[in-house]
Amino acid sequence: MWSTSPPISKNSSNDFGNHLSNSDFLRRYARRLLRDARSFESSKSLPVLRRIIAMKVMPELRVTDLYSVRTTIQLKHILHTLAKELGYAAWELCKQQIDTCHTAKLDRYRLELGLFGDFQQNWFPNEATALDWQKENGGYLIAYGSQTVAILA
Repeated sequence: MWSTSPPISKNSSNDFGNHLSNSDFLRRYARRLLRDARSFESSKSLPVLRRIIAMKVMPELRVTDLYSVRTTIQLKHILHTLAKELGYAAWELCKQQIDTCHTAKLDRYRLELGLFGDFQQNWFPNEATALDWQKENGGYLIAYGSQTVAILA
């Protein structure tokens, strides 16, 4: 039976460890996303720009319009995007409350950063399927959009 508690990553190649407060983690993660959003490599910038559009941070723009002015994107746009992804109306509300939340709330972003890369991952199309699988096999579940991943430590 695999553990159902969060695995402890020994990946020290970056500074996104569990020692950071949730708000500090989000700020560092947002800076990384900002660099990607401003990148001249479309494979780096477009996924971030799509997230900004999806969260309606800049609803007046389409992805192609935002891509052409991507160098003007500011950290506040990324922070508002992350806040909306986490269910807050704005970054100001998120930064007031996020540090009182369990660190597991940010596991989706840790997964994106590869902090669970040392562990086996099983992906599922939805949470219900993942929960059924977890009952038999264990694993730590992380919601990732509409999908769910089981981390086996």
